[in-house]
Amino acid sequence: MSYEVFARKYRPQTFDDLVGQAHVSRTLKNAVAQNRLAHAYLFVGPRGIGKTSTARILAKSLNCVKGPTVTPCGVCDPCREISGGNSFGVFEYDAASNTQVDKIRELIVERVKVAPSPGYKYKIYIIDEVHMLSTSSFNALLKTLEEPPPKVIFIFATTDVNKVPLTIISRCQRFDLHRIPANLIAQHLQFIAGKEKITLEAAAAHAIARGAEGGLRDAESMLDQLVAFCGDKISESDVLNVFGFTSEQTVIELTGRILSGQTPDAIHLLHEQGESGKDMMRLMADLIAYLRDLLVFKAKPDALSEDVDPDVQKSLAAQAALIGTDRLLELIDQFAIAEGRMKWVPNKKLHFEVAIIKAIQTLGQATLDEVIEKLAELRDGKSVVSQNKSASVAAGVSPASRNTAAGTAATTVARVEEKSAAVDAESIWQRVLAKIPAKSFLRTLSESVRPIGTEGRDFLLGHAPADKSKIEALASQNNRRQLETLLRDATGHDWLVKFLPKDGIVPMAAEKPAESFKDDPLIQEAIELFKAEVKS
Repeated sequence: MSYEVFARKYRPQTFDDLVGQAHVSRTLKNAVAQNRLAHAYLFVGPRGIGKTSTARILAKSLNCVKGPTVTPCGVCDPCREISGGNSFGVFEYDAASNTQVDKIRELIVERVKVAPSPGYKYKIYIIDEVHMLSTSSFNALLKTLEEPPPKVIFIFATTDVNKVPLTIISRCQRFDLHRIPANLIAQHLQFIAGKEKITLEAAAAHAIARGAEGGLRDAESMLDQLVAFCGDKISESDVLNVFGFTSEQTVIELTGRILSGQTPDAIHLLHEQGESGKDMMRLMADLIAYLRDLLVFKAKPDALSEDVDPDVQKSLAAQAALIGTDRLLELIDQFAIAEGRMKWVPNKKLHFEVAIIKAIQTLGQATLDEVIEKLAELRDGKSVVSQNKSASVAAGVSPASRNTAAGTAATTVARVEEKSAAVDAESIWQRVLAKIPAKSFLRTLSESVRPIGTEGRDFLLGHAPADKSKIEALASQNNRRQLETLLRDATGHDWLVKFLPKDGIVPMAAEKPAESFKDDPLIQEAIELFKAEVKS
C-alpha cells in the first residue's frame, strides 16, 4: 500500500474531529438532528482550515445508512465512498477546472433533475473554489440553486467570497470558518505524533503551528516533511533550520532590545539571524505579530490566555511595562510600512536594519503629550524630571532613552509656555463666534462654553458641569471639526478643541443681557460693513 500523507490520513471524519471550528460543527449538528436542512451552504475561509472536510462530513451525515445522523458510522458504503472522493451520490467539482458554462450546465443543471443514486438519501454537489466560476456559469446555476429538486443540496467552498455574486450568496447559508489558533494546531500535531510514535518537542509543535499561520493542513504537511528529514525525533531547532523560522524566544529578545533602546545589540541579533539563513520577511512578520500580542496584552491581559504559552505571557507582562500604548501603535505602524517595502527589494536586511534604528530613535523622542505633561508640572512648581518612575515610561519612552526624552521635553516646555502665554484665548474665541451664524445650532451650543486658556495645541473650553448634554452635542465629530477649522482660520495655527467641566463657569450667552446685543461682534461687523446705526 502506498504511503498516505498526514493531511489525508488524519482528515476529520466527523463533526467532533473538526479542529477550531466549534461554531460551525455545532450549528450543522443541530441542523441535521432537527432536520432543518438548507438547500445550499457556503463555507468561507482561508486555505487548509477544513472547508471541504466539513462539506464531506455533512454529506456523510445525511447519506450514512444510520442517517441522517450527527455521527456517521464511517464504514458503510456511502461513508467510505464519500471519504474516498469516489461517490456516485456526492459530486465534487473543482471550479477552477470547470469554469465553462456548458460544463456547468451539463454537470449540474441537467444531472440535478435525476433522483439520488441507490443507497443515497440526498444528492449533494460540492463545488470547491466556487469564486472561480465565470459569470455565465453563475447565471446558469442561479435558477437551479433558487429552486432545487427535493433531496438535492449544494455545498460551496471559497477562499475569496468577495468574488462570489451576491445573488448566489443570498441563496445560501453562509458559514465563516476561522483560522485555527496556534495552541489547537500544536495539540493536534502532538496527537498525530502520538499515533505515529514520533517524539515531537512542545516547542517544535508550537514553532510549526506559528509557521502554519492558522492552517491545519499546512501544519500537517510541515510535520510530514520534518519526519522525512529528522526521523522520529523532532526538536525546535529542526523546525527552525528546515523552514527558516526564528524561535519565539529570539523574537522576544529582539523586541526587548528595541524597547530598551539597545541599538547595537538589536542590530547584532538581526545579523546573527541573517547569517544563519533565517527568512527576513518571516522574522519581520513574527516581530509584528509579537508586538500585536503585546498591544492586546496591554489592553486585556487575559485575551491571549488560549493562544499564547504561559512563558510567552510572562515575557509580555514584563515588556508591557516598558512601553505605552501610543508608542506601541507607532512601532507596529513603522514595522508594517517597512514590511511593505521589504516585499519589493532584494536587500531585505537593509530595510530591516533601518526600521529597527528608526523605531529606537522614535522611542527616544519626546511626544506632545509628554511636553504638555511637563508644562503642567512646571506650572504646579514640580521638577521636570520625575523621581523614580518617570512619566516618560507611562507615555511610552524606553528606560534607556528616558533622560534624553526628559531633556528634550524640558527644552520644548519653555517654548510652549512662552507661546501659550502670548495667546489671548478670549479674543480668539470672540473671533470664532463672529464667524458662526447668529441663530445656528452651533452658535447656541458654542455660547454654552467659555475659553479658559491654551495648553500646548489644546484650546481649552470650560463649561458648567450641569451643561453636560449640550457639551456632548458640541463635542460631536462634525461640530468639533468646524470649531477647529474656525480656530485655524482665526489664528493661522492648528488647534485641538478640549472641553473641561469647571465650577463657576458662566456661559457667554447667560452673561449678555438682551439689550447688549449691539456689542455682539457679528452685529458690529454688520454695522461697519453697511455704515448702519442701531435705533432703539
